[in-house]
Amino acid sequence: MMPVMLPTLATLAVGESAVVRRVSGRRAIARRLLEMGLVPGTRVTVRRIAPLGDPLELRVRNYALSIRRAEAAGIDVEP
Repeated sequence: MMPVMLPTLATLAVGESAVVRRVSGRRAIARRLLEMGLVPGTRVTVRRIAPLGDPLELRVRNYALSIRRAEAAGIDVEP
């Protein structure tokens, strides 16, 4: 049986919202993202994407957060 692949935060379009399911990647980066509020169960909305596609501006818990697309690719989300 194949594992179910969840979309990542990097695949969302401007205006789309999703709920964080898992934060993965290098340990230091994952810990920092968790400290910034991207914990499982949190609703995140993509507000803007820079003209060259990096970084992404997110709306998390009533504040704006900008992260790199590579970091966003390590955050599994569920619509």
